[in-house]
Amino acid sequence: MINREDMLELTRRMTPGRTSFTRIAGCYMDAQGEIDGTFNTNFLNLSHGEKEKNLSLAKTIPFSKTNVQLKEYRFSSKAMGAGSKWQLLSAIKDCGLKNDALMETFYELVGEHYRTGSDYAVFVFHDSYDVPVKAADKERLGESEEVFSYIICAICPLAGDYEPGKPVCGFLFPSFSHRSASPDHVAVFQEDPSHPHGELERQILECV
Repeated sequence: MINREDMLELTRRMTPGRTSFTRIAGCYMDAQGEIDGTFNTNFLNLSHGEKEKNLSLAKTIPFSKTNVQLKEYRFSSKAMGAGSKWQLLSAIKDCGLKNDALMETFYELVGEHYRTGSDYAVFVFHDSYDVPVKAADKERLGESEEVFSYIICAICPLAGDYEPGKPVCGFLFPSFSHRSASPDHVAVFQEDPSHPHGELERQILECV
């Protein structure tokens, strides 16, 4: 189960003034899953307005209804082996989105399995959060014990020319549990849990 407070701790920092996001990358896809264009840039180089808009997309995933729209899945030991989707996600996280070949591999994976009837975008964000030590009363004690490095992926229908709409699904990897990284878990977002994009869990992430 996902602890709501863990997610709120992440989302409280998702403002232009407080964010520690390092990079944003993504692609635009047609309805058949063919890549129509890509981008990859330092998040700090964005204008204030662009930061605000993109943070809103990223925040949708962890700020969604915990354990309803956002559910945690565990990767089996078999699903974490060489050549696995877990290994690909880990490599993307570890390089901070800077390896274009890895990003292209991920986009092609999404394009192969994601099912939709319209053009869409895949946005990926990287963050390194210096998790502060807190006392039992939740007061910050100062120094941190861990840097939580993670990625957020948001899959969005296109609302116009290269303009992403509200995310319909996505994920946070690795999951954030008890204020620490949970490397063998992923938090998966489905905007409409009654009509989920199950291909995200089954084929793209292989976490079920």
